[in-house]
Amino acid sequence: MSKILFATRNSNKLREAQEILVDLELLSPTVISALKNIDPAETGATFEENAKLKARAYGRASGLPVIAEDAGLEVASLNNQPGVHSARFIAGADRDRYLKVLDLLKEQTDRQARFVAVICWYDPANNETKLFRGTVTGQIAQEPRGTSGFGYDPIFIPKGYDQTFGELEANVKHQLSHRKKALSAFYDWWQARSVNLLT
Repeated sequence: MSKILFATRNSNKLREAQEILVDLELLSPTVISALKNIDPAETGATFEENAKLKARAYGRASGLPVIAEDAGLEVASLNNQPGVHSARFIAGADRDRYLKVLDLLKEQTDRQARFVAVICWYDPANNETKLFRGTVTGQIAQEPRGTSGFGYDPIFIPKGYDQTFGELEANVKHQLSHRKKALSAFYDWWQARSVNLLT
């Protein structure tokens, strides 16, 4: 089984990714002492820039091939906020952030939104970088619903469904999610690359 460092300290993201990439062993930075103090600032203006910053920082510090993710919620009537600032939109916990989004939407009729995830592959051995993007469209609920998932899941209703990501079963959410789409695109590329390396 191939080992790849997943540049996140978010146990929810790591668990979700491992459930999707079942044939790969994802290593957490928390088990590698050399990475204890690695915490690159997410200063990029796009998800792609932030994913690259993280992948390169962890790859160069560890010498291991890395995947890193940047993801967030874009709400159309809020000029695509919180966007790349989703994890730090306001101080506090996930609940504080999604309640702030609901508060900002109180007077809005357009509740269209989308989740975006970008996966960056980086191999420090040859400086190879690849990007993979996944999106899922939907709308923001009137109130939080459900306790599954994390982040903004309790307020996001994917297109074609009545339930929020916070209410959907994990296996259903995985099939729909932005993270699944980006990770699946990476995995398809990884498998094709592995075959090419063997021939």
